[in-house]
Amino acid sequence: MSKPKKVALAYSGGLDTSIIIPWLKENYGCDVVAVCGDIGQGGEELSGLEAKAIKTGASEVHVADMREEFVADYVWKIVRAGGEYEHKYLLGTSIARPLLAKKQVEVALATGCDALAHGCTGKGNDQVRFELTYKALAPQLAVIAPWREWDIVSREDAIEYAAQHNVPIAQSTKKIYSRDRNVWHISHEGGELEDPANAAPEHIWMLTKSPKDAPDTPAEVTIGFEGGVPVSLNGKRAESALALLEELNAIGAENGVGRIDLVENRFVGMKSRGCYETPGGTLIYYAHKELEALTLDKDTLHYKQKLALDYAEIVYNGLWFTPLRESLDAFFAEVSKPVKGEVRLSLYKGNIQPVSRKSPNSLYSLDIASFHMGASYDQKDALGFINLIGLPIKVRALLQGKGK
Repeated sequence: MSKPKKVALAYSGGLDTSIIIPWLKENYGCDVVAVCGDIGQGGEELSGLEAKAIKTGASEVHVADMREEFVADYVWKIVRAGGEYEHKYLLGTSIARPLLAKKQVEVALATGCDALAHGCTGKGNDQVRFELTYKALAPQLAVIAPWREWDIVSREDAIEYAAQHNVPIAQSTKKIYSRDRNVWHISHEGGELEDPANAAPEHIWMLTKSPKDAPDTPAEVTIGFEGGVPVSLNGKRAESALALLEELNAIGAENGVGRIDLVENRFVGMKSRGCYETPGGTLIYYAHKELEALTLDKDTLHYKQKLALDYAEIVYNGLWFTPLRESLDAFFAEVSKPVKGEVRLSLYKGNIQPVSRKSPNSLYSLDIASFHMGASYDQKDALGFINLIGLPIKVRALLQGKGK
C-alpha cells in the first residue's frame, strides 16, 4: 500500500485514538481528519474533544450528533428483534460500531481522504465491525489499523507513548479500564476484570446504583409499544426515541437495574470478561418480551426467538451492512405489527416483575384459558388431539414389544 496523504480516523479522545494521531503523522506523514460521533458518551468524554484532537496533530475535526439516529434506526431494531448475544448481552457496543463507521466513511469521502484508520486492537471484535463496514461502504479506501502495526503491546506502553508525546489522557497505570459508553449502555473491561475469578469491584459501576443502595420502596413504570418498539412512558407519548431511552435509563439506574457480569465468546475466537450496564435497555427488553407473549401466536413467537439468536450474532460480528441483516429486519418488522400495547413493571433493588400487560391485539382469551368450563373449548376434542400426536409414540412402543 502506498502511503496515504489524508486519513480519516475514528476518534473518541480515549487513550488509543489520542496517540494514533501523532503516530500516523510520524509514520505516514499524512494529514489526519478526526471523526467523532456523539452517540451519548456524555459531556465529560466530548468536552474539549475538538481542541484536544487539533492539539495532538489533527488537521480537521468532525463531531456529529447522532444520538437520535442511533436509538431510532439502530437500537430500536435490536429491541424489535429481541437480539441478545449469548442470552445476556444487549449489544451496546456492537450496535454502535456500524453507525460510527458509516459516519467516518461519509466524512472521509466528503473531505477527500484516501484512507481510514481506527484504534481497535488486533484481539477484539471492533476491528471486524469497523472494517466490514468500510468494505461495505467504501471498499476503495485503504485501512490502517495501528494496533496491528506498531510496537505498542499494552495499555502501559500506550500510556508511556502518550507521556512522551505530551498527549493528555485520563488513564493511569494504577487503574486501567477499557470503557465504551453510549446512550444505550456502558461496558467495563481490563484491570482486575480480566481474571473471571475476581469479583467485579463496586467502584467500576458508573451508571447504576448498587441494588442494596436502591430505594426501599418499589417503583413502577409503564412502557408502551407500537410495532415492537417503545413509544411511550407512563401513558405519555415520548417526544423522541432518545428522550424515552434517557428517561428509562434514569429510572432503571436509580433502582439498581441493568448490571451484568459476562464471560463472552468473541468473534475472533477467544473468551473475554466484561461488565455491562444497560438500565433502560433492560427495562425495555423485559417489557417487550411480556408484550410479545401476549400478542404473538406460539409458532411465530418461537420462530422469532430462534431468528433473534442469529440476528444477535450478526450484529455482534459486525455484519450490519449485509443483505441477511436487512432481510431479517424486514421479517421482524412484519411479525411485530401486532406487538402494540402497554406493560407495567415493578422495580425493586435490581429486580423486575410484570404487573400488567394490555394490548388491543391480545391473543389471550379469558373464556378459553379460564378454569371455568366455557363453550369456546370442547374438552372432548383433546382426546383426538392426543391420539394423533401420540400415534408415532404408540407405534414405536408396540414395535419394541411394550404393552404385551
